[in-house]
Amino acid sequence: MTQPPFSELPLQPALLDNLTSLGYTRMTPIQAQSLPSILAGKDVLGQGKTGSGKTAAFGLGLVEGLEVERFQVQGLVLCPTRELADQVAREIRRLARAIPNIKVLTLCGGTPLGPQIGSLEHGAHIVVGTPGRIEEHLRKSTLKLDGLRKLVLDEADRMLDMGFQPSLEAIFGYMPAKRQTLLFSATFPESVQVIAERIMIQPVKVQVEEAHDNASIQQHFYEVPDNGQRLTAVRLLLLQQRPDSAVIFCNTKKETQEVADELCRNGFVALALHGDLEQKERDRVLVRFANKSASVLVATDVAARGLDIDAMDLVINYHIARDSDVHLHRIGRTGRAGSTGTACTLFTPKEHHKTIRLEADLDLSIEPEPLPRKDLLDTPAYKPAMATLQIDGGRKDKVRPGDILGALTGEQGIAGGQVGKIDVMEQSAYVAVARDVAKPALGKLQNGKLKGRSFRARRIQ
Repeated sequence: MTQPPFSELPLQPALLDNLTSLGYTRMTPIQAQSLPSILAGKDVLGQGKTGSGKTAAFGLGLVEGLEVERFQVQGLVLCPTRELADQVAREIRRLARAIPNIKVLTLCGGTPLGPQIGSLEHGAHIVVGTPGRIEEHLRKSTLKLDGLRKLVLDEADRMLDMGFQPSLEAIFGYMPAKRQTLLFSATFPESVQVIAERIMIQPVKVQVEEAHDNASIQQHFYEVPDNGQRLTAVRLLLLQQRPDSAVIFCNTKKETQEVADELCRNGFVALALHGDLEQKERDRVLVRFANKSASVLVATDVAARGLDIDAMDLVINYHIARDSDVHLHRIGRTGRAGSTGTACTLFTPKEHHKTIRLEADLDLSIEPEPLPRKDLLDTPAYKPAMATLQIDGGRKDKVRPGDILGALTGEQGIAGGQVGKIDVMEQSAYVAVARDVAKPALGKLQNGKLKGRSFRARRIQ
């Protein structure tokens, strides 16, 4: 069914024109169901997964109702991870770019508190952040919510999974009772329902059926004799399919690191993403996976929230997920944006009860398939097409992506087509280059200048 156009909504002309310029003409199902209620000022309880368009839904609600001349925090968005908070803040800034002087501020842990306090002193209209850091600012009175009109909880289930409930409870105590509350969650366990009942007033419930089907995602199930054979099965699937981007989901942090380490020992370029990583290391892992200089990401469900990679070729469930909703969320990482994808799930004979549950919950017929032939293990592991170079200069040094591109492609430099994704952070920058020109590209950065200055550069292995 054709979705209604954004022009049917009571949005100011500047926002509608901007949506058109962004290529947003028709609403996704979750936008069509939630936006009328959001714009009418009602509380909304929505089930929305990554890629469903929920960020634009609540983002438009935040921007449309804003009083730009009133320079205080009017909207607060809480996210489980820094990566998701950064992604949400970027989207809100894009939606708001047609309206002058709207300030969106990100407040997350893992970064120094001082600069954030300085930014808050200059004021902000919308704050996006993680519960721990938001609570810290409220406790120090560096963030005030007296003028708050809209609260958004994004990925509420994962915030509770990550142990943020005490911080959330503390934050609720700092905000006005009279406000609009929007809560979005991929799943609705009892813990989310309890929070919703306590902080929301007669919410409009929006639930969009998962759009993935066999046409967009091919699901395969493989039975392995025991736990010891899981890693061999993963190697066989990777060697057979040779995906540019694959995510392997594990149920524990310990297992995540062990699987990534073992894959590296077998020649793959694999990275682990879990809650024990320092923020700088998490940033580096996500940059390398997104820019295609690492082919495999091994992650826990919680750590992978906020991961926004459109062209994901393969998802492997190292173990069957703990519930069917999480299984859907995992495989939904592939087959997005109209593309096709592949999802492979491993299980042992002792886990047959879990496959029966999946069949019942998701209306599946699970027929185990034979794994690829064992002689594939004699094949060398494939390498990604790109390599990542790190530069010890970032936004604070006024370094821009164009400066890096110019330095690499200048006189006797590499071709522009050999430069991939460029990410400029606060204090550092990362650039992907074709693997076969990584050495001369690094030499250009080490011996050249950016902004008239020399910066240290290195290749990340």
